[in-house]
Amino acid sequence: MSKSNGEEPRPENRMERLQKGFRKRTVLAKERVQNIKKEDVKNFFLRNFFVVFTIIAVIVGVILGFTLRPYKMSYREIKYFSFPGELLMRMLQMLVLPLIVSSLVTGMAALDSKASGKMGIRAVVYYMTTTVIAVIIGIIIVVIVHPGKGTKENMHREGKIEQVTAADAFLDLIRNMFPPNMVEACFKQFKTNYEKKTFKVTLPPNETSTMASIINNVTEAVQALTMTREEVIPVPGSVNGVNALGLVVFSMCFGLVIGNMKEQGRALKEFFDSLNEAIMRLVAVIMWYAPLGILFLIAGKIVEMEDMGVVGGQLGMYTITVIIGLLIHAIIVLPTIYFAVTRKNPWVFIGGILQALITALGTSSSSATLPITFKCLEENNGVDKRVTRFVLPVGATINMDGTALYEALAAIFIAQVNNLDLNFGQIITISITATAASIGAAGIPQAGLVTMVIVLTSVGLPTEDITLIIAVDWFLDRLRTTTNVLGDSLGAGIVAHLSRHELKSSDPEMGNSVVEENEMKKPYQLISQENENEKPLDSETKM
Repeated sequence: MSKSNGEEPRPENRMERLQKGFRKRTVLAKERVQNIKKEDVKNFFLRNFFVVFTIIAVIVGVILGFTLRPYKMSYREIKYFSFPGELLMRMLQMLVLPLIVSSLVTGMAALDSKASGKMGIRAVVYYMTTTVIAVIIGIIIVVIVHPGKGTKENMHREGKIEQVTAADAFLDLIRNMFPPNMVEACFKQFKTNYEKKTFKVTLPPNETSTMASIINNVTEAVQALTMTREEVIPVPGSVNGVNALGLVVFSMCFGLVIGNMKEQGRALKEFFDSLNEAIMRLVAVIMWYAPLGILFLIAGKIVEMEDMGVVGGQLGMYTITVIIGLLIHAIIVLPTIYFAVTRKNPWVFIGGILQALITALGTSSSSATLPITFKCLEENNGVDKRVTRFVLPVGATINMDGTALYEALAAIFIAQVNNLDLNFGQIITISITATAASIGAAGIPQAGLVTMVIVLTSVGLPTEDITLIIAVDWFLDRLRTTTNVLGDSLGAGIVAHLSRHELKSSDPEMGNSVVEENEMKKPYQLISQENENEKPLDSETKM
């Protein structure tokens, strides 16, 4: 039957529509490529200068590191060689403390308690959801791949592990939330230490009389009346490092109080707002040095590696398993959550924070990357400063998706190399403990190894076997830090989207510098528009 007989045309099926859409996009892409000019390429590189320069620095650093390895540099020479990278770490860590305090105080002061409460709930729900998903991915991947086949006798061991009980670790976490001295919290964290103490135990009368009857010597009988025993007891201690968790809790409470003080707290709010702006300008200066520092950080670490052969075999499979898990979480799960909530292209958003991700890869510290993350989110992605000031410092402290995935996976790997079959209850215990332990992990290099002790202790696995995975931890630590920073950044974008109505309804003068800057630019934009309107008139008069 033909169409002339009145029959309606056959509707397109889904495959035909997809093919048609694909052909249309291909044609548009070809047209865009054909229309690209030298000026467009030049503008692109100028806009993304730091990102391109940093990517080149990473590539050069890897090549330089492997080129220098055959020369067998001494430890002193490696330290001298890595000095430019050490300087970058010191610069970024110098800014972390004032940045966390100023950003949280101004962020909380800019919001009323209702708006900040909603934003806090959304952030915590996002953190817990992504962390639980990361743990589940880690467990599934390590069970499927099973990298721990074989025995651990031939595996390389490296370093030492300090023992800590799970109960003391969680108590330390709560203690650090409430530091007794705010000045000390700027450079020290509370940490439980252990020491042996001798206790005297008096024997019961019946035992003493029996012993006295056996021992003829009166002096020996008297000495036997008091027996001693040794016991390892926890004692208060400290470790060097910024107590970020305590500063976060104090800054949030302090910011809320300042916000509720209205006019009385205005001077304090303006002080912290100015401090935050000054720190961000310092970050802009340090960003010029960042690519060079990252180059030497990566090259120095590659040169420092003792033996590449230890990565083979079981440890090679373990490394690949961790990488697969982190890639699934970072490339599939997190972007999917962002798209599902915001209905926006996650890759455009991720492109805006590429500088922060590469910095995380180079520095291996989410806290040190924090200044760069702030700048990328606010300037490249246009995220409201009231959101970044609240979400990013908290996220860098408690949201550790990559660390949670890694700890769950590593715990089951250690069980596999010991030929131990974990039951369902033990796997659930690992997942809960890994989630909780990742919250307590500091945003510093290789902090996950410390909290790994808690996860292994929870199911009775040998903690000394952590030394089996230390050889590759420096590399995996960089990947999980990058995943942590990506999770924090996408979380800020999601919270900003969900909180957009509360932010619009609140007063823009209460800390949203982006709005203030746009308002300040309006008069200049109007003047430029008037000048543009006048140009044709000028040309006509000249004619």
